[in-house]
Amino acid sequence: MADELLIYTPKVTPRVSYIFKHIFVRILNIPIKFTSTIEEFVAHDNLKMSYCKAPLGNEFFIQSHGLLLEQGINDTEISISQWESTPCFFSVGKKSKLPFDIFAASFYLLSRYEEYLPSVLDENDCFPAEQSIAFKNNFLDKPLIDVWAYKMLKSLKETFPEYNYKAKKYQYISTFTINQTFLFKSKGIIRSIIGSVFDLFTFKLFNFWMRIATLVGIKEDPHNTFDKIITLQKKYDVKTIFFFLLSNYTTFDNNISFTKRNYTSLIKSIADYARVGLLASYFTLEDEEILKKESKRLERIINTPTTLSKQHYGRNQLPETYHKLIDLNIEEDYTMGYPKHVGFKASTCTPFYFYDLDFEIQTPLKVFPYAFNDNALRFHMQLSPKQALMRINHLANMVKQVNGTLISVFHNDSLSNYGPWKYWDQFYEEVLKCVKAD
Repeated sequence: MADELLIYTPKVTPRVSYIFKHIFVRILNIPIKFTSTIEEFVAHDNLKMSYCKAPLGNEFFIQSHGLLLEQGINDTEISISQWESTPCFFSVGKKSKLPFDIFAASFYLLSRYEEYLPSVLDENDCFPAEQSIAFKNNFLDKPLIDVWAYKMLKSLKETFPEYNYKAKKYQYISTFTINQTFLFKSKGIIRSIIGSVFDLFTFKLFNFWMRIATLVGIKEDPHNTFDKIITLQKKYDVKTIFFFLLSNYTTFDNNISFTKRNYTSLIKSIADYARVGLLASYFTLEDEEILKKESKRLERIINTPTTLSKQHYGRNQLPETYHKLIDLNIEEDYTMGYPKHVGFKASTCTPFYFYDLDFEIQTPLKVFPYAFNDNALRFHMQLSPKQALMRINHLANMVKQVNGTLISVFHNDSLSNYGPWKYWDQFYEEVLKCVKAD
């Protein structure tokens, strides 16, 4: 076990405890202990630092900005400066080992402080990437908190050259959003007839033929790529999670019915090989009862409690959405990311616990932020498979440098080599080769 870091601070607030643990324990793998007793701090002759307004002596000192001593939401002014070509904010005085308060700045980003401030929401009632300070200041593609942490570690090791540091290991998690299990199969007679008529009248003759061939059993449904996904999971030994939509039929959630036997059988079989979670439907944002029903549906299928979730269309309003998940005993959420952009929404590539700014507490809900999703690369950014792979390689290298956790979002249809995903059928495997640990 690494040496324990002793931290002197006059007051250990919930914010202080939360962000110090994220940076030192979760990112850097360094155990910490707080003290507010000057005598204990001075007597300690090993790894230590102070976090206050002024240094006690010539120790490793970070000057505090004040945000971690506040409560509630205030319209805090953000002014971006550069620290050795890395963006930073909340600048402090020259006696501080770092030119800014790394802990206050990290807390601001990690707590999603800016999402609590007045903003214009997007078409799905979500906080848009374009309004974030990460997007406006061109650091959305950087896990900035982790980068800061490792730069601080370098400075800390210079002060304590005898310190024996053991880094944690880089990880990759592949997640699949299953909101269209099949393209043609199990849609019911009325939907199949309407689809066929539409194909004929719009001259989509290949689509018409494929639909008929699938329904009569000549062809496999194009979206049924699950065997391929599981095969690649085994081949590359990749941690994989599937999120299934189990909603009633709506304009936004138009998957096959959750009552279909082949759908429930598929979910059960997938659960034998990978973790399974709930893809919460569009209207769960407004209605907690719908969320409860969908969670119970998944529990009945897999015979275990629903502990993982993801919001369809990325519909996540803080803190209300997370309050609902906590009430349902959901332990892990995988919604943290921008559906139309790649990068790090919370500026970290390390899973973190949701901090509730309304109640000023760390909650038991663990948030797993994703870095990229297939739809953003293909449809919103209009990239070719080769260009998309280059972007992913850049993100993967950033995460590997800070021993973080890279999380991706794919859909089963992106492996189909059908329709808009024509010529993308090898893309997922190429991604797995790209993101594996060196």
